[in-house]
Amino acid sequence: MKIIFMGTPEFAVPSLEAFAQSDQELVAVVTREDMPQGRRLILSPPPVKQRALQLGLRVIQPAKLNDEAFIREVRQLAPDLVAVVAYGAFLPKSLYELPPLGTINLHPSLLPKYRGAAPIQRAILNGESETGVTIISLSEEMDAGDIILQERVPIEPTDTSESLGEKLSLRGAHTLLAAVKAIEKGTEKRVPQDGTEATFAPKIRKEDGLIDWRLSAPELARRVRAFSPWPGTYTYLASGGGGMFLKVRGADSSPPAGEAGMIIRCDSQGIHVGTGNGTLILREVQPEGKKAMTAAQFAAGHRDLVGKKLGGEGEGSSKR
Repeated sequence: MKIIFMGTPEFAVPSLEAFAQSDQELVAVVTREDMPQGRRLILSPPPVKQRALQLGLRVIQPAKLNDEAFIREVRQLAPDLVAVVAYGAFLPKSLYELPPLGTINLHPSLLPKYRGAAPIQRAILNGESETGVTIISLSEEMDAGDIILQERVPIEPTDTSESLGEKLSLRGAHTLLAAVKAIEKGTEKRVPQDGTEATFAPKIRKEDGLIDWRLSAPELARRVRAFSPWPGTYTYLASGGGGMFLKVRGADSSPPAGEAGMIIRCDSQGIHVGTGNGTLILREVQPEGKKAMTAAQFAAGHRDLVGKKLGGEGEGSSKR
């Protein structure tokens, strides 16, 4: 079967590799344009492009998906099916209805739960014990197409969005290929989603990483995991009329209570900070401009931490 694969980030690479190792014919890989990366803003290709070139596959990077020249190129390739994994832009109807067997999409949640841009982070934030991957047919409404195949994946108490994303990308690749084989044989079952059961996972913003110490300790611990590696969780330590930027890279919750944002004690476990309900034990931190370290190591170099408060930019810190 002739297939066009569409994807952009690292999450999509296992699916690309699964297709490349299968008996399906990948006629092209469509991915986003190269983008400036890092502090020096060096123009860099997306992970899918890098892997596709290594595999010797044809790569197309349209500026716009509704561009007539691009649609014409896809039509000339005559794919039987288009498979989409985290492409990063809405597909126009003129594209997803073009292949005779339609266009399918891998979504990292158990649809209809967590439709939207950040299903992995939102599942961790909400304390879910499991999530999964769903293969759907593409439709006009975001993530609302018929369900073709679905698999469940447990969320471990230590999972970050990075570790959970890796598991979902691998499971998703297997599930996507299984769905394609079923479509090829004509044995797939397409089940409409129950829209009344839908929940949504809006995009995460950089500012979401700022810690609000009025929240409960369990919720803050989930935020640390959900926002790792991006945007990260961070706070500011009041220091000499300014504010030291401090990224929190690892934390656990504990029942004892304390004043929200107040550093209660420091020990071999880490830095204990009061919250709206319970205590957050900071395990790993990273001061601005320095490498990550254990919270105990940070505390050893700042012996006057107990009694100080952590907070937001409004509490004497400098702008970032």
